[in-house]
Amino acid sequence: MNQPNSPINPNEMILKADQKSSLQSTHTIDWRHWLDRWDAQQTGYLPYREARFNAMLDVLEALMPEEFIAIDLACGPGSISQRLLTRFSKASCIAIDLDPVLLTMGQAVLGDMAGRLRWIEADLMTIDLISQVGEPQVDAVLSTTALHWLPTARLLQIYQQLGGWVRPGGVVLNGDNIPFAPHLSTFQTVANAMSQQRQKGVFGLQGMEDWEHWWQSLAQEPGMKALLEERDRRFVWRGAEEHPICELHEAGLRDAGFQEVSVIWQHMDDRVLMAVR
Repeated sequence: MNQPNSPINPNEMILKADQKSSLQSTHTIDWRHWLDRWDAQQTGYLPYREARFNAMLDVLEALMPEEFIAIDLACGPGSISQRLLTRFSKASCIAIDLDPVLLTMGQAVLGDMAGRLRWIEADLMTIDLISQVGEPQVDAVLSTTALHWLPTARLLQIYQQLGGWVRPGGVVLNGDNIPFAPHLSTFQTVANAMSQQRQKGVFGLQGMEDWEHWWQSLAQEPGMKALLEERDRRFVWRGAEEHPICELHEAGLRDAGFQEVSVIWQHMDDRVLMAVR
């Protein structure tokens, strides 16, 4: 994959003057409605989505002090942030993403959750996490259904950054569809078949809204044109998802200085990978 020609400046939306005026009208959109629809279509692809979230939060309950700082990496509309801050009343969270649509939706619905949630608009293809976020050390980094968008080489660079950022005893939790290794091809065949059959039932027979329909429907909202054009510009570099195998994730995290690395929750190739600094 090629990187963007011009990296996005963190915390800044680069918009033309006519786009800025168009964006102002998005405040009339019922973002709560769209977030509910987002959660529904995500669950169509990930039937154990809430179980995966809970497994990640259970780790934090077991290991974190009462007050801690967590990162929601590639946060989208803040799905992890919302659940984490609801469960842990004295925690704080920093949500990082580049998608202007999902960030707008998340901020409109969640706000700053009583001052405990901070949003950062930044490009994971170029960002130096420690310098841009402004926290010299964090307790936990969580991500879900997101890091597979990164080229493998960049993913490993991000893991290296996390190795120098997460405090000793802190954790990284990555929930995603992480493939089986090539020598387990039959396992992956079964996982793919089960996923395809489930999606055929959910999106076909049951008529649940899928990813494409969600975005197409949102595009019909007045005022969305500029925001969607900006999203397309930011992700012009994005190509085929690489989905590195689990063993590569584990090796990359160990190489970054994490002492314990293993899968702690799994349904077929839907996993939560945990790394302890």
